[in-house]
Amino acid sequence: MTRPDQRPLTLRDVSEASGVSEMTVSRVLRNRGDVSEATRQRVLEAAKRLGYVPNKIAGALASQRVNLVAVIIPSMSNMVFPEVMTGITQVLETTDLQPVVGLSDYLPEKEEKVLYEMLSWRPSGVIIAGLEHSDASRAMLRASGIPVVEIMDVDGTPVDSVVGISHRRAGQQMAQAILKAGYKRIGFLGTKMPLDHRARKRFEGFTEALAKAGIEVADQEFYSGGSALVKGREMTETILKRSPDLDFIYYSNDKIGAGGLMYLMEQGIDIPNQIGLAGFNGLDLLKGLPRELATMDACRLEIGRRAAEIIAARVEHPETAEPVRVELEPTITYGDTLRRG
Repeated sequence: MTRPDQRPLTLRDVSEASGVSEMTVSRVLRNRGDVSEATRQRVLEAAKRLGYVPNKIAGALASQRVNLVAVIIPSMSNMVFPEVMTGITQVLETTDLQPVVGLSDYLPEKEEKVLYEMLSWRPSGVIIAGLEHSDASRAMLRASGIPVVEIMDVDGTPVDSVVGISHRRAGQQMAQAILKAGYKRIGFLGTKMPLDHRARKRFEGFTEALAKAGIEVADQEFYSGGSALVKGREMTETILKRSPDLDFIYYSNDKIGAGGLMYLMEQGIDIPNQIGLAGFNGLDLLKGLPRELATMDACRLEIGRRAAEIIAARVEHPETAEPVRVELEPTITYGDTLRRG
């Protein structure tokens, strides 16, 4: 995990890359002056390729940095990231740094736009969810000259530092626990995978572990949009009408898992003997259900804390620029819906 030159890019870099003067580059990036469309496109393409972000506070502060930490996450509505933000805030409130949040909605193009705007204010660091970003976003992160911490996932190559869990291994461990308990007709319910990379990796690890035992996922159902209890109910009903012989259902998150649990309880299903269930995330809402759903802790609070600690340490001691890799270990909670093998 080596990083390139930490020197922030300048107008001169864009000028040299595009073959026009710094004055012309400035005019293009400020959308001012009489510049031909061909020249404008050449400058914009060079800036995007380099990862150059205009400095909106240049000249306003001698340090050209503000005491803000850009935090870019997919959502604040799925009950996962508020706890991450709590961990970040707990650490940063002991420093001069303040987190500023941007939401990507799991869309790479929106993440790119949010990152561009946040970096233009020259924050002191970036905490960003996931390891999968557009080429332009990765270029901006590399060229920012500030500490970057990618969070939630360690299955991939980070730009700088990374804090998270292995979602692929989490899926494998859940599959092994399910198999050890004697379940064989296993279904999967979850979000569509192209945008939720962490759910995709859990599913891949899950199916890999089942395959090693000679078992395939018997049926599966996917949805798009945000997690909701009602989706869990509807999807559970749908998959069981199609495959009534399933003896276990693995949900990509706790929220739809809780919906499925309530549906099955209403149907009088013997849980975990007739059908076992498990989710993912270890949400507190599970403790308020009539029966506790089996799940796996995603270490959300600790991920937030460790990421903020890395940023704070690098800001205080910029000479220590070595990337940090922190892999946390989630644990399975069996609850009332997964037999212990």
